[in-house]
Amino acid sequence: MKIAFIYPNIGRKEHSMFLDGAKMEPLGLAVLAGLTPPGTETVMFDDRLEEIPYDGDFDLVAISVQIFTARRSYEISDEFRRRGTTVVLGGIHVTLVPGEAERHADSLVLGDAENSWHALIEDARSGRLKKRYSCEPADRPQNGTLPRREIFIGKRYLPITLMQFSRGCPNQCNFCASSVYFGRRHCTRDVGSVTEEIRAQKRRLIFFTDDNIVADREAAKELFKALIPLNIRWVSQASMDMLEDSELMELLVKSGCLGNVIGFESIGQAGVEGMQKDANAHFVGDEYRRAVAELRRFGQQTWAAFTVGHDTDTVERIRETCDFALRHKFCFAAFNILNPYPGTDLYRWLERENRLLYGGKWWLHPEYRFNHASFVPKNMTPDELTEESFRCRQRFNSPGSILRRAFEPRTNMRTPYRFFTYLAYNPIFRREVFNKQGILFGYGKG
Repeated sequence: MKIAFIYPNIGRKEHSMFLDGAKMEPLGLAVLAGLTPPGTETVMFDDRLEEIPYDGDFDLVAISVQIFTARRSYEISDEFRRRGTTVVLGGIHVTLVPGEAERHADSLVLGDAENSWHALIEDARSGRLKKRYSCEPADRPQNGTLPRREIFIGKRYLPITLMQFSRGCPNQCNFCASSVYFGRRHCTRDVGSVTEEIRAQKRRLIFFTDDNIVADREAAKELFKALIPLNIRWVSQASMDMLEDSELMELLVKSGCLGNVIGFESIGQAGVEGMQKDANAHFVGDEYRRAVAELRRFGQQTWAAFTVGHDTDTVERIRETCDFALRHKFCFAAFNILNPYPGTDLYRWLERENRLLYGGKWWLHPEYRFNHASFVPKNMTPDELTEESFRCRQRFNSPGSILRRAFEPRTNMRTPYRFFTYLAYNPIFRREVFNKQGILFGYGKG
């Protein structure tokens, strides 16, 4: 049996495919390959890098679907099925909208695949493939399974290894699709299996793709202690409330953490309360300033993530948010337009208020463009929200801003390695700001 794993592109820039300059390895497909029984041939194709071989001799095609790649995923799936190839779709988006996805697949995997992948493959071998495989959450994710990273050989990815310690997040942010997918549940891998995986690959720079690596503080401490003797450098995503635990922060630094993506989201108390981001509740206003000072004291090269377009936001507040990020010289910053993801409280609320644009399915609409507003904001027009968000990206990622932020002494200049990392990755993400803005989803063909 031969299985082809497919990682779809987002879409196209008018008449040419979008070329992603910040390509990272699709970890989930390597984990699936690791879960695949011996004797099954596996290959992987990354739509961001290479042509999809629709005429390949595959018994099964498995496609990982994210909301931003849904339209392109369905195009790929439909083309394989037209040629008689069996297709299974999985991923967060498929789990949130299975009724939509099933029109483009022979089978769906709902939830994480650990507890159903073997059964699905055996059913496919015997011609008894079910329409849906609903998977119960694993108590220990990826238990006993190492990703098969050889499927990445020969592909041009950034030189950073993706890995995972935990899945999910217990917070209840009303705009978060991941929170809905995992049912606000958080679980961790066995620490020994994580260190085994680190030793099984060659790189010393690791990106833990966790939604919130410090959500379980005691488990995080156990992990950080185990990482110290491995002499690696790593980044992840974490919540602001980790600063409440000094032991956690000391271990985080000793374990080789360069910094984390931290969801600041809003610089105002009303905004944080409105989105129900409890992890930030004690840090907004002047406390954000003190939190940033603490992050600098620990040498953290923070990627500050903001969402703009909440009902508490105005054009002026969005500009103040960018001023805040520039003033604090974050290593990176994202100014993401608030997106109503299906299944979230935010989506249902905007739907009730008749404020959704593009028929409520912006991710499939042929006229929707990446980083454009997909709903009607309260205090500005959709176009104003789109323009202000992009203006923030332009200001923060301007050559002058990159240069000024480079010389922050406690973070970016703390060591030569940190300075090199800053200078290497900032131009990459600057290019992506302009390359991604306004691209169309899908290719408009199979």
